[in-house]
Amino acid sequence: MPTDRRPALHASVLDALGRQVVSGELAAGTVLRIDQLDERYGVSRSVVREAVRVLDSMGLVEARKRLGVRVLPSSAWNVFDPRVIRWRLDGPGREEQLLSLGELRRGVEPVAAELAAAHATPEQCGAMLGAVVQMAVHAKSGDLEAYLQADQLFHATLLAASGNEMLAALAGVVGEVLAGRTHHDLMPATPNPVAVRLHGDVAEAVQSGDSAAASAAMQAIIAEASDALRDTETPQS
Repeated sequence: MPTDRRPALHASVLDALGRQVVSGELAAGTVLRIDQLDERYGVSRSVVREAVRVLDSMGLVEARKRLGVRVLPSSAWNVFDPRVIRWRLDGPGREEQLLSLGELRRGVEPVAAELAAAHATPEQCGAMLGAVVQMAVHAKSGDLEAYLQADQLFHATLLAASGNEMLAALAGVVGEVLAGRTHHDLMPATPNPVAVRLHGDVAEAVQSGDSAAASAAMQAIIAEASDALRDTETPQS
């Protein structure tokens, strides 16, 4: 097997198995065998073992010699792993996952914004302001993918600007939330100008060192996102 195909095959098997576990298609307690999996996916055993090793590190499965690969309950999963979040957003538990992540954001990002007002570097302030400009441009053009990238950059920079490594490490989590909304058509066709303005308010408050205003504006961003999600999910009469 050409070595340049191995990363793609590994990613494909990992993605397929991960989605099956988090969706419940492979129920907790199910025991899988490596020799069955390589036949199912048409790949070498080493590719399957690599995928299983990653799933094991995420807490989705437990691999033991001579006992096979056992699917673990959701209580064992690393729910902060961006790939687990992505798979859950792709599955039947999307609404519950978005609710859980929204609650997490409400508890984290306003605090990050408050801290960023005290710790952000000039470069980070510039990056956030630049991201807001790009969000405004892409919102007007309707390019949701480019808008998403600018939005992800804004939030990742804000979390890093908090100066707290634990908050900064949540950039992947927030990024997947934003991506999930876009890729599952949970965003309005044209991003709300109010959302863009609020991002600008956060960036300006951080730059001016106004921690209270930064926190309040971030709370407003998350509230607007929750309102937009409810509006998108509500059937039109």
